[in-house]
Amino acid sequence: MKRLIDTCFPWLFTLGDFLVSLVSLTVANLLFQSIGLVVDAEFSVFLFLAFVWILVSYVRKDFDIGRTDEYYLTLKKLGITLFWFLAATAILWTPIQHIPIRWVPLLGLGMVLGIFMAMYRVLVHLLLRKYRAKGNDCHNAIIVGRCGTSPRLAEVLRIRKDFGIKFLGYFDDQADCAQTRGRIDDFFKEAPGLKLHIIYIQDLLDVTLVKKIIEFADENYIKVKMIPGRSLQLEKNLSFSKYGDLHVINVNEIPLDNALNSFGKRAFDVVFAGLTTVFILSWLIPLVGILIKLESRGPIFFVQKRNGLNNKVFDCLKFRSMTPNDYADTLQATKNDPRVTRIGAFLRRTSLDEMPQFLNVLMGDMSIVGPRPHSVPMNQSFKTQLVKYNSRHKIRPGITGLAQVRGFRGEIENSFQIRSRVRLDSFYVNNWSFLLDIGIMANTVRELLFHRENAY
Repeated sequence: MKRLIDTCFPWLFTLGDFLVSLVSLTVANLLFQSIGLVVDAEFSVFLFLAFVWILVSYVRKDFDIGRTDEYYLTLKKLGITLFWFLAATAILWTPIQHIPIRWVPLLGLGMVLGIFMAMYRVLVHLLLRKYRAKGNDCHNAIIVGRCGTSPRLAEVLRIRKDFGIKFLGYFDDQADCAQTRGRIDDFFKEAPGLKLHIIYIQDLLDVTLVKKIIEFADENYIKVKMIPGRSLQLEKNLSFSKYGDLHVINVNEIPLDNALNSFGKRAFDVVFAGLTTVFILSWLIPLVGILIKLESRGPIFFVQKRNGLNNKVFDCLKFRSMTPNDYADTLQATKNDPRVTRIGAFLRRTSLDEMPQFLNVLMGDMSIVGPRPHSVPMNQSFKTQLVKYNSRHKIRPGITGLAQVRGFRGEIENSFQIRSRVRLDSFYVNNWSFLLDIGIMANTVRELLFHRENAY
């Protein structure tokens, strides 16, 4: 039987969503009127768009905030809802306004709505956690099988009161501790009186017993969750593949293995790099090329073999910033390096020497954001020194990356720096999102403007 909060919360959330969307749309209208982007729109238009927002939000079940969900999942769900709302608005704009759609006001509307909604939904998430941390809206849970990682889960439930999951104890045939309620056979006798909401099962239990517990839970409308063993307690999300009636766990799948994610990232790369090539590189390459030629003999571009996607070697392009030498692939540039030319020093200090890599992006060898590629000799050296170093090659290398905006750019002077780079690269590979890319690009601009200490 559903409790009052389970019945009321979706309606309260939806009502709040409606009011916030109405306020957001009104604020956006007043803002755009003040700068002359739109003329005054009737209130009925905002009312209609607010209902469109509610419809999209309700269909996507945005009110369903998981007890263990973190804030970024709430914001991720909001981003997808916002996308579908803007798509619906773009289709309905002309019929309701009787004027052709204007993309700048529409995108501005989405931005204002996104800001207000993000604040509202994070606030709701926070209030839910505070409410549950005080002992309200709790779900009762037990663990069958006190072995493997079961004690770790029990400790998490004890510490994270904000999850709203009350741990009632173990049922196990061998364990004898203060939290053990009895043997596994006792579970089937006591469970009906415990008002359980969740049963956690340790995956080391016998398959027949697991099936019996699941059948019992189905008959009593209780959720069942499996506790994976230590080998699957990884710092990443697990996904599943289905082979007929058999499910297998994808242990090392990454977000960019998803075809839609991969296509979206590549499409963004091509559009961004294409615009950069047409509007910037078209005049920058001839200009910088002349300056390089005037100062020293040699090619305009420095072409270096580097390791890319799946460790495939590609030709990485840079503006030549040094006099031609035999140590370019093996000896890193250092402060006051005598090999660096005067124009080269300027290019390196401003990172303009990396600009030709937008051509690498168009050719499919690189991405705008990703782990920075190293030369082949350096790559060979680092992969023998660091465990999981090669995992950074699961995706295309980038012109900029998470490690670079966290202060690990330029010369590698000690093992700590390369270990930190690899750790940040690994986090990026396993937690990629479009918003993360946008954040890294914004921080790259900030780094270029205000933090030039390691640029030489």
